[in-house]
This record gives sequence, C-alpha cells and structure tokens, in this order.
Amino acid sequence: MATSVTGDRILVLGAGNFGTCLAQHLAEKGHHVTLWARSPEIAAGINQNRKNPKYLNALTLSPRIGAINNITDDLLAEHRIIVLATAAQALSQVLKKLADFGISPDHVVICAVKGIEISTTRLPGAIIADLLGSDAGKKAVFLSGPSFASEVATHQPTAVVAASHDASRAQLVQTLFHAPQFRVYTSDDPIGVELAGALKNVIAIAAGAAVGLGFQMNSRAALITRGLAEMRRIGVAMGANPMTFEGLAGVGDLFLTCTSEKSRNFQVGLRLGRGERIQAILDSLGSVSEGYATTLAARDLAHRLGVDAPITEAAYQVLYESRPIAQAVMGLLTRDAKPELDSPT
Repeated sequence: MATSVTGDRILVLGAGNFGTCLAQHLAEKGHHVTLWARSPEIAAGINQNRKNPKYLNALTLSPRIGAINNITDDLLAEHRIIVLATAAQALSQVLKKLADFGISPDHVVICAVKGIEISTTRLPGAIIADLLGSDAGKKAVFLSGPSFASEVATHQPTAVVAASHDASRAQLVQTLFHAPQFRVYTSDDPIGVELAGALKNVIAIAAGAAVGLGFQMNSRAALITRGLAEMRRIGVAMGANPMTFEGLAGVGDLFLTCTSEKSRNFQVGLRLGRGERIQAILDSLGSVSEGYATTLAARDLAHRLGVDAPITEAAYQVLYESRPIAQAVMGLLTRDAKPELDSPT
C-alpha cells in the first residue's frame, strides 16, 4: 500500500506535547490532520487561536490541523492513518473507543506511546492486538527514538525509528514522516523498540536522582551504561533483538532522557534527589511523567520474567515505598562485584 506524498488525512489521537508536535510535522509535510484532544478547551483553543493552550503553546499551528474532542464512526471512515499519541495508561481506554466503531485492514495504526500498562504489564503493541485484533497488532508501526517534542516542533534535526512486523507498513510510515530535519529509520523489532522507549524513562528518573544527590558525570555514565544493560536483559527475555538497544530507540533515547533537564522523567528524579516529595512533583509537572507509572509496571514485568533489574527495583522502592533516596542509591553502589559481561543477556 503506497501513501501519497501530500494530502493524506491523518488522525492524531492525543494533543499533549508529542501528539501536537507530530500533528504539526505532518501538516507541514502537506497532510490534513485531525487532532483529537480529551479536553474540549484544548480543542477549542487550537481551532480558534491556532495554539494548543496547554502544550507547546508558543507554537503557531498549521491551518491544516483541525481539533476535535470526540471520536465517531465517520471520523474513522474519513481517516485511514491513525497516530496514537496518548499517555500509556490511557491507551486502552482510547483503543476501546476505536474498537467500538471497528478498524479495517486498510487503517494504518502508528503508535508513538512509550510505556507499559500498570494493570497488565502489556506493551502498547499487545494492547493494540488485544483490543483491535491480532492483524492490527502485527501491522501496527511503532515510532520511537530521541525526540523531545519542543525540538521537533522547532525543526531541530532529529532521528527516530519506525518498527513493525510488517516491513511494508514500516516503510510507509518512514515515507509519511521522513523529512530533512526528521529522519526515520526502519526496524523489524517492535518489541525491542517499545521496551526501550518505556524502560529508558525509569533509568532517566534514577539518573536525575543521582544528579539531585550531587553525583557527577562518572556516576551518571555508570548508571546510564548499567541501565542500558538492564533494559537489554528485560528485552531479550521478551524476545527482542539485543541490538535494538544499541540503536536510536535504545541508547539514543536513553542518553537523551538521562542527560537533559528538558526530560520530565529526569526532572522527577532530580527533584526527588533534592528532597521534594513525589506527589508534589507530579502535581506541579503540568504534563505526564511516563516513567513514574512505568517504574511500577516494569518492576512487575521484571519479576514475572525473573530478570535482575536493580535500578528499576531501586526506583520502585523510592517512588512507591518511600525508601530514602540516598539509601536506595547506596544499595546500588554496594551490590556485589561481578563480571561486566557475565551472560549473553
């Protein structure tokens, strides 16, 4: 199935930072975009003022973007390309609305959601397969990589990966999004790409906490490197290609979120390390910290898989069991010495 260079009608579900920047990027490429927002106020602000009043509100949105806050049968009939850009914990609820109206084999489902569902430890791909059907799950394309929304929106050079079990769909999405300032590579490992995009947020919280406690670059480099090994272990146990974690969705996104104060997840850890309470931090963020919820889900997933995940465990204890953060970090530093590459995973 080919896509036209311009003029496709695209539905973006989720008007947060990333959904808004993707809608703008696609509109600038000549596509007609309908942006669904849960909030009627956000939809009205976009339509009336060409601004998202809550997210990326310095950005003037293209006239090719129209906003709505309801999902209908007609809407799905008019848009063959659907981009999922909701919070991970809201994905099931949104997909149930799509399932009520039905998704046809011609619909192209592109998932830009990064996270793991708490109640089931499902990745977005598994949720898509369960709620929209196994065929939709196999053909879904997962877009991930080091891509702060604010930088995508201001045309900073960015590279991401589009992963799918269906190579033709991955190539379609590559063509749809690719631009000189937004390079898209393809992958046949959606599990690895999904896991990397979710788990790096947990490591970013830990990295921020280390900085907040006063640790410097040696410590951060060690934490990022061992965090990557932890992500890869979980990925391999789930059937992912370990090399995926060396690419854009893995080490690329991990490095970005663990080294920049633009990262909401890094900010959560940083403020924890400086002594703030987690609920106060979450209440003041203004947008979702996917890493907070993913930490709980990732810890449960690692336990279920029997995978050693000490950084995830320490983050869980701090976030959910009120363990003193300095104590949790010292627990990581005083673990038994072992070979760096003690197993294939």
